[in-house]
Amino acid sequence: MNRFIVRRLVLAVPTLLGAVTVVFVLMRVVPGDPAVAILGEQASPQALAEVRRQLGLNDPLPVQYARYVGGALRGDLGSSFSRRSAVVAEVKRAFPATVELTVAALIVAVVVGLTAGIVAAVRPYSLADTFATLGALVGVSLPIFWLGLLAIYLFAVQLRWVPVSGRIDVTLGFAPRSGFMLAESLLTGQLEAFWSAVRHLILPALVLSTVPAAYVARITRSSMLEVVRRDFVRTARAKGLSERAVLLGHTLKNALIPIITVIGLQVGHLLGGAVLTETIFSWPGVGKLMVDAIGARDLPLVQGAVLTATAVFVVVNLAVDVLYAYADPRIRYS
Repeated sequence: MNRFIVRRLVLAVPTLLGAVTVVFVLMRVVPGDPAVAILGEQASPQALAEVRRQLGLNDPLPVQYARYVGGALRGDLGSSFSRRSAVVAEVKRAFPATVELTVAALIVAVVVGLTAGIVAAVRPYSLADTFATLGALVGVSLPIFWLGLLAIYLFAVQLRWVPVSGRIDVTLGFAPRSGFMLAESLLTGQLEAFWSAVRHLILPALVLSTVPAAYVARITRSSMLEVVRRDFVRTARAKGLSERAVLLGHTLKNALIPIITVIGLQVGHLLGGAVLTETIFSWPGVGKLMVDAIGARDLPLVQGAVLTATAVFVVVNLAVDVLYAYADPRIRYS
C-alpha cells in the first residue's frame, strides 16, 4: 500500500504540471491586458509599458513559464497583480472558507443521497422509489446559479430565515486565526459567532449539494439493486438475519465501491461548483477568489487558485483509491 501511495504521488506531478501549463497558456491567449486592468483605460502608453516591464509581461512566454514553474517548485507562486500580496497568502486566506463549504455540502449530499438511494432500492418501483428517482433527476437538471438565486430570493429575501451572503455577521467582530470559522468559534466557546456562521453556511451548502446528492442517490439505488439479487444476500436472509442486518451489513457494504467512486468524483464537482456558489453568495473562498482574479486579469492569482484546486482533487482521488482496499478486502495494491 505504501508503494502504491508513493507511486500515485509521483504520478500527480505531471497532472499538476499539465493543469498549470493549460491555465498559463489560456490566460495569455484570452483578450485583456493586466496593465490596463491595473492602471485603467486612461493610462498613458508609457505607464502601461512600465507596468508590463515590472510584471515581466514583456519577456517571452517560455521565459515567463520557466520562471513561474521554478517558483512553484520552491513554493513561491508569485505575487498578485491586483492585491499586491503573495499568491500563497491569498489562497491560504481563502482556502478554509472553501473547505468548510465543500465539507458541509458533501455531508448533506452523502446523507441525503444514501438515504434516498437505500429507500429507493429497498422498495423498487414504489411511490418512494418514484419520488427519489424524480428528485435525483431534478437535482441533476437544475443549474446551480439559477437554484442559488431562487434560494436567496425565497429563503433570505422573502422568508428571512437565513442571511443573504457572507460567512458571519460582521458586527460580531469574530476573525478566526486559522480561517476555519465554525471549528474555531466552537472550540473557543463563542457560540454566538458559531450559530451565525452556521446560519450563513446553510443556504450555500444546500444549494451546492443538490447535484452531488442526486448522483449519490442514483448510483446507490442502482448498485444496491444489483447486489440485492446475489446469492449471499438470499443466504443471509435464509439464516434468519434481520432485514436491517442484511441491508446494512451485506447489501450496502458490498455496494460501496461505486458509491465511494462517485462520492470522490463529486468532490471535484463541488470544487468546481463552488466557483458559482461562492460568487452568488459572496462566499470568500477560492472560487470567488478565482472569479475576481479573472476579472482583474490577475494571472498569478488565477494560476495559484487552479493549482490549489487541482492538488486537492488529486489528493481526494488518492484517498478514494485507498478506501477501496478497506471497503473490499479482495482489492490489493502492489
